Amino acid sequence: MTTAEFQPGGYRFVPGVFQYSAGVAALPGFAMRRVQFQRLLPLAEGFARVEAMITAAGRPLTAFCACELRSPGQFSEDGFRRFNESYVDTLSRWGIFDGATNPVARSNVCPEIGGPSEPSFHAFTFTVARADAPPSFVIAGSGECPEGLGNYRDHIVRLGDLSDAAILEKARFVLGEMERRLTALGADWTAVTATQVYTVHDIYPFLAREIVARGAAPAGVTWHFNRPPVVDLEYEMDCRGVHEEFVA
Repeated sequence: MTTAEFQPGGYRFVPGVFQYSAGVAALPGFAMRRVQFQRLLPLAEGFARVEAMITAAGRPLTAFCACELRSPGQFSEDGFRRFNESYVDTLSRWGIFDGATNPVARSNVCPEIGGPSEPSFHAFTFTVARADAPPSFVIAGSGECPEGLGNYRDHIVRLGDLSDAAILEKARFVLGEMERRLTALGADWTAVTATQVYTVHDIYPFLAREIVARGAAPAGVTWHFNRPPVVDLEYEMDCRGVHEEFVA
C-alpha cells in the first residue's frame, strides 16, 4: 500500500475505493481532532453541523478527513453504491472528492438494536494546525472482504458461514487488513488510542489470543453491537491514534 498527500486538508491517505480511503494521517504541522455527536444526526443535518464546527475552528472544509456513520440496516450492493454516490456529493462541493479519488476515511455500520431511521453521523474527524503534534491517524473500517474487486459477494471470507471457525477466520482477515493500513501510514498497534469492533457475533472466545495478545487493543476494545454495511459481511474493525477527542 502506498500513500498520497491531500495538501488542502493537511493530511495524507491510503487510496481506496471511490467512496472512501483506507486511512488518513496528519501531515507535519497538523493534528487530528475527533468529534462524537451526543446523538445520531441524519446525514444532511450532520454535514451541516460538521461544516459549522470546522468553520468555527478556523479550518477549511477540506480539513474533513474521516467520519463514522450509522445506517438503519445492511445495504444490498446496489443500494450501497447508490448511497455512496449520494454521500460523495457533499465532498465534491467541499473540494475534497474530485470525481475519482476520495481521501476521506470512513466507517459505516448498522446498529442491530435501536438504530437510526436513515443514514446518520456518529462522529467525524478533521485536521487542525498543531506545531510539534504527535502523529495522528484514522484507519477506515474494513470487513472480511478485499475492497476494489468489483463486488463483495464473490470475495467475502467464508461467505454465509457463521460457525465459530468462520467468524475467527473473518476476524483474522480484518486484523491483517488493519495492520496493512497501519503499516502504510507508518504506524502500528502501539500508536493506537482506540480499537473498535463491529459485529453481532461473539468475539469473547478469541478476544484474548487473537486481539489482545496480538497487541491490537493497547487501549482496550470497544465492541459495537453493529453489522457491517453490506449484506453477508459479518465482522468489521477500525482503529485510530487521535489525541484530541470531544463530544458535542
